[in-house]
Amino acid sequence: MNPHSHSQTQQPSTQPFLSLSLISPPTYIIAFNMNNLPKCEANFSALTPLTFLSRASACYANRVSVIHEGTSFTWAQTYERCRRLASSLRALNIAMTDVVSVLAPNIPAMYEMHFAVPMAGAVLNTINTRLDAKNIATILRHSEAKVFFVDYEYVSKARDALRMLMDDDNNSEQKGNSAAIPTNQQHRAFSLPLVIVIDDINSPTGIRLGELEYEQMVHHGNPNYVPEIIQDEWTPIALNYTSGTTSEPKGVVYSHRGAYLSTLSLILGWEMGSEPVYLWTLPMFHCNGWTFTWGVAARGGTNVCLRTTAARDIYRNIILHNVTHMCCAPIVFNILIEAKASERREIRLKGKPPVEILTGGAPPPASLLEQIESLGFHVTHAYGLTEATGPALVCEWQKKWNMLPQQEQAQLKARQGVSVLTMADVDVKNLETMESVPKDGKTMGEIVLKGSGIMMGYYKDDEASSKAFGKGWFRTGDVGVIHHDGYLEIKDRSKDVIISGGENISSVEVESLLYKHPRVLEAAVVAMPHPRWGESPCAFVALKKSSPKNEVTESEMIGYCRKNLPHFMVPKVVKFMEELPKTSTGKIQKFELRVMAKSFVVSENVQSKKKSSNQVGQNSIGGYSNNQQLLAMSRL
Repeated sequence: MNPHSHSQTQQPSTQPFLSLSLISPPTYIIAFNMNNLPKCEANFSALTPLTFLSRASACYANRVSVIHEGTSFTWAQTYERCRRLASSLRALNIAMTDVVSVLAPNIPAMYEMHFAVPMAGAVLNTINTRLDAKNIATILRHSEAKVFFVDYEYVSKARDALRMLMDDDNNSEQKGNSAAIPTNQQHRAFSLPLVIVIDDINSPTGIRLGELEYEQMVHHGNPNYVPEIIQDEWTPIALNYTSGTTSEPKGVVYSHRGAYLSTLSLILGWEMGSEPVYLWTLPMFHCNGWTFTWGVAARGGTNVCLRTTAARDIYRNIILHNVTHMCCAPIVFNILIEAKASERREIRLKGKPPVEILTGGAPPPASLLEQIESLGFHVTHAYGLTEATGPALVCEWQKKWNMLPQQEQAQLKARQGVSVLTMADVDVKNLETMESVPKDGKTMGEIVLKGSGIMMGYYKDDEASSKAFGKGWFRTGDVGVIHHDGYLEIKDRSKDVIISGGENISSVEVESLLYKHPRVLEAAVVAMPHPRWGESPCAFVALKKSSPKNEVTESEMIGYCRKNLPHFMVPKVVKFMEELPKTSTGKIQKFELRVMAKSFVVSENVQSKKKSSNQVGQNSIGGYSNNQQLLAMSRL
């Protein structure tokens, strides 16, 4: 075969293939970056809960906004009153980010200041009314408050606090140094705040501490005042004080953005519909009422104010105003359950839905949940901290759980649940490895949070802020587990875990059993020394006053626990008290109980104790009086 002979097959053409692109009109590609689209007044506004009030005034102008006994306002009136007050504050030369403090119960003025103070560009500092004068003085100095609103009921306490501030300044001047002032409060010279008394709006008393009075401030303010425009949503809106000693307080700062998003998260997570009637059984000074000070305005609801949380007042207002929602710590459950027959009202009326309760604090025992719901309430459990702008987790209810027995439903409700929408992430981690614990409902780790609801930081305490935000998470200090369905459950505060012979004992688990005893009203379990195991559980119990008079003995209570718990978890000592000591937010004060428990000694065979009496007084525990309690813990 000759390789040069012509072949019958067609050879590939050497001419280029003409594509359609070459015969079509040329295409010009213009680069356009969507990131270059500008923000302007029409498409961007800083997030702030102040918009909830202006909207409520426009949309629900004639709807009742606030009720307090014989006084009521509409949303249009509330908006005008807030503008007037903001105008008066500006007239007092209150500048941007100046702190305005208030010491008052749940009254209309307290509610209005949640809008009026930031409308003036200032930062609201609500002070716990249960604190003593020394702690109040500490907060006033640390916050450098420019104005101090005081309810008439607390004028005496406020006067003592102001006197302490003057004495501290005089002492420091005489010594020629700042030794009398805690180190984290020596930033600049401090001047006493201007004091304004809030008199009783229904029955004025005439009590004053200086010349100014709240209603006069409202009356003389400009009703057409234009609120300060929030240019930066990272601007602070509130300053709330949490745990710490009187010398080293922690001031938690909220931003307008965080407050706005946290408010929306809660009203969505709790499924709060329009026109709620909200009863203020939760102090507004606690995390700004878990943001419902702003949330009720967002839903166009009605605020029913309560000066005290007496059972008679709670039941009366629920019936009188058709209350639909309320928040409270579990301690209020006991107030409602233990109410006398003359104080109660029938809530479970035919065709009327139950009153929705959002509760926080220690996990309410299943038995307590069953009792309160039988009265006509429906409970949703939440978990949070002051640093998380209130609740960070809510036990969102699933319809399939309605088919379960009541006991199982109560156990599910006692869990803390899933994150609110503000949180970017919530987890339970081993802090040594930063690995997530298995979702088995058993493996414990520390609950950590991150998201827009977390505080800006601690005021004047960069070191504490950096420590709290370590490794990209906010560390709560609480121990919990994650269940198979992704719901979290607190097992204990990290400091409350009892380590006995290498075994971790959840004090919450032991407390839950104690609450199931028919005679138990309150229970708390802490660690006490043990010669062999290092630590062992010690229980403090308050009995129901309405129960039969026959005494419950320590041995009977220990026997009850032994029948229902592994033996290593059984309390070795049970102490009975008239009432367990509480923090200023109603949480059982385990600090005092731990101090007392250290004085107990248990041998392996014989239980003995340095204190001979088995009945303990509340006012003097382990050498600490009520006036020496720590500030309110940050947990809800």
